[in-house]
Amino acid sequence: MTKADIVDIIASGTGLTKVETEAVVDGFIQTVIASLRDGKNIEIRGFGSFKVKKRKGRMARNPRTGEQVPVQDHYVPIFKVSKELKTVVNDNLKKTLG
Repeated sequence: MTKADIVDIIASGTGLTKVETEAVVDGFIQTVIASLRDGKNIEIRGFGSFKVKKRKGRMARNPRTGEQVPVQDHYVPIFKVSKELKTVVNDNLKKTLG
C-alpha cells in the first residue's frame, strides 16, 4: 500500500477531498519526522510507538573485500507495534490464511 492508496481510502471514508487528505497525511508524517529528529518519542495508543534508539559503534566487515570498517555510534528510528494491533492482525490472518 502506498501513501496515495492511504489518501484515497481516508478521503472516501471522511468526505474530505484528496488534496485536503493528502495535506493531513503529509502533516502527520512531517510531525513524526520532526519529533523523532528532536529525540522525542511518539505513542499512539492501540497502534504503536515511534522511538529513537542509539546504536553503539562497532567494527563491521566489507563483504566484498573482507576489510574491517569502523561504524560509529548512530541513532535509528524504531517502531514498536502495540499489543492490540498485534492481536488484531494475528487473529485476522489466522482466519483468512489458516
